[in-house]
Amino acid sequence: MDFSGLFLTLFAVALFLCLLRFIAGIRRSSSTNLPLPPGTMGYPYVGETFQLYSQDPNVFFAAKQRRYGSVFKTHVLGCPCVMISSPEAAKFVLVTKSHLFKPTFPASKERMLGKQAIFFHQGDYHSKLRKLVLRAFMPDAIRNMVPHIESIAQESLNSWDGTQLNTYQEMKTYTFNVALISILGKDEVFYREDLKRCYYILEKGYNSMPINLPGTLFHKAMKARKELAQILANILSKRRQNPSSHTDLLGSFMEDKEGLSDEQIADNIIGVIFAARDTTASVLTWILKYLADNPTVLEAVTEEQMAIRKDKKEGESLTWEDTKKMPLTYRVIQETLRAATILSFTFREAVEDVEYEGMYIYTYFRSICYIRNKLKS
Repeated sequence: MDFSGLFLTLFAVALFLCLLRFIAGIRRSSSTNLPLPPGTMGYPYVGETFQLYSQDPNVFFAAKQRRYGSVFKTHVLGCPCVMISSPEAAKFVLVTKSHLFKPTFPASKERMLGKQAIFFHQGDYHSKLRKLVLRAFMPDAIRNMVPHIESIAQESLNSWDGTQLNTYQEMKTYTFNVALISILGKDEVFYREDLKRCYYILEKGYNSMPINLPGTLFHKAMKARKELAQILANILSKRRQNPSSHTDLLGSFMEDKEGLSDEQIADNIIGVIFAARDTTASVLTWILKYLADNPTVLEAVTEEQMAIRKDKKEGESLTWEDTKKMPLTYRVIQETLRAATILSFTFREAVEDVEYEGMYIYTYFRSICYIRNKLKS
């Protein structure tokens, strides 16, 4: 069988399996008196993924909301989904009935980040990973990183001088470089460019259809993901050959008493970098926007920072103690976290059939809490 024939056969099998799944869902729906939320599911397997990502996602969701209301069904990234966008529905899923939903992601995202990553688990394993992550970002662990972070900030500012730039994209680059220091420590300087190249490829395929065939974004992303795992394996091997004390996240994961496998370590390093990069970059971009919109606050923050710089000798770096002298800057950050939309949406999966306002959300459906993000990338 030639390549095209094999592709058609595999695609036909995938469509058939999806049809069986939809039929099973329809039968379950007909066995109750309550319907699924209104909406459309698009084509088998691909659903409405192309309609979602061929334009600004806000346009797609806004059109659905106008037609079906704040709760509707759709099918994206290989997953049947129920989209909720009202504060009441979000509170129902995330707070009131949170025990009926578990954190989840589309299967394609799990494959890219790694199934052992903290985001895809609950219970004891999740709790252990959470403690390891928090330990790596406690004051004692990060106080010595302040000069390195300042150096990255200065390098970024110098590279922006006299150029027109996309703020969010530049914040992603800055955040990525800071994340590498926090996660890999001094080892990051030897691998920064290779890690960055692989991450950019992975990012391009992150929201692609999970079709792992040569030439597709998903296939390229999975190859980059494999290369990332190999880079991390090399770092792990070198650290074991030359054991020493490390206070970074990788060092926290490598603690013998924790008993994490190399696969678990790699999945969580890749996942943490990916998650921290986008969310932190979003916060930083919102901070810059709010400061630009409020000149008085910008002037006050600038004065606070300049007062700290005035007390430093020429060429002297910032210290952990200096960060304690920034109360106004800290309040700006806290207010930004309160007011801004950091994430556009989050995924949950029903652990049992759930009723909401006379409609059913079935266990094989993902529930997506969507919040319109007005910050343009």
